[in-house]
Amino acid sequence: MTQHRANEYPVPKTMKAWVLGDPEQLILSQKLVPEPGPAEVLVRVDAIAVCATDIEVLKHGVPALVDGELPFNRGFTPGHEYMGTVVRLGPTVDEFEIGDRIAVEVHAGCGRCQRCREGMYTSCLNYGFRDKGHRANGFSTDGGFAEYAVNNINTMVRVPDSISDEEATLIVTSGTAMYGLDVMGGIIAGEAVVVIGPGPIGLMGVGVAAQPVILTGTRERRLAIGKRLGADAVVNVNEEDPVEAVQRITRGKGVQYVLECSGAPNALNEAARMVNRGGRICLAAFPADPVPVDLAHLVRNNIYVFGIRGEGKSATHRAAALMAQKRFDAKLIHTHTFPLAEVPTAIQYARERIDDAIKVVVKIRDN
Repeated sequence: MTQHRANEYPVPKTMKAWVLGDPEQLILSQKLVPEPGPAEVLVRVDAIAVCATDIEVLKHGVPALVDGELPFNRGFTPGHEYMGTVVRLGPTVDEFEIGDRIAVEVHAGCGRCQRCREGMYTSCLNYGFRDKGHRANGFSTDGGFAEYAVNNINTMVRVPDSISDEEATLIVTSGTAMYGLDVMGGIIAGEAVVVIGPGPIGLMGVGVAAQPVILTGTRERRLAIGKRLGADAVVNVNEEDPVEAVQRITRGKGVQYVLECSGAPNALNEAARMVNRGGRICLAAFPADPVPVDLAHLVRNNIYVFGIRGEGKSATHRAAALMAQKRFDAKLIHTHTFPLAEVPTAIQYARERIDDAIKVVVKIRDN
């Protein structure tokens, strides 16, 4: 059966792949198609979304590290929010079959350090060192701006036929939002949450959170999408102070949780005045430069602050289940599509928010 399916998906020896040269330089190249090892599969990449972190990698290198070094001029292929089809199995792999449609999360971790053993594989202590077994596609190992990629089976979730390729690339985005809610202890229905920043993660946070949800941001179109995804109230911070708005909406009670997805310099201080005493804040974004924080207010009010990286605790599986159940319409944030040959243009649209781009998807294959 496996050999029969393999014949349906012939694999070439070489592939097209975008390679990072100098900072801000992507080069379309020919690379050898990688071979999957134990506990790995070869994925034919069918579609990939552009993430803000991809833009950071292109400009600064970090958080990407290849064998402990910056990824420039090392033949490195970025991109991590992709989906595709399993076309080859590594030794001993029986968890997936050739032909399975899958979406991926970034981090496999090394499996040997203390954090990985605790299940915190997105905080692997051997991050960036392939010889220690660490794998994070698009960060420490080759990613998905290519025709093929190798993935550890632990990073994959099956995609049902009811979810399109474009929508499936958003599973990892939803998983990041889900992970943010997880680290705050899980959101209980009836306990209010504020989502700051209607970018892709923020909007997906609205989709996966329990009600009531308050969404704050600056762009009316994105706030309107937030309403369609389930936000009970939206606040345009250009028209109203967000802290005062949250206090007004909650009748002075504040909220139990804030998911901060904007990276705005004063966002943490504002979040601290949105939550009530004992409230919890998760930072899913961060400002470019160090910022002052009112620590005394956090301590006096017993406010908990969490930072997350990626989509840990297998949150992508839960996010994928919600999407498969049509609990929210992730397609609403997909705004633009480009072919593989136009990856630099796709990244430009995402970076400059051309035509109010939210989530830009690259279709590697036409069908």
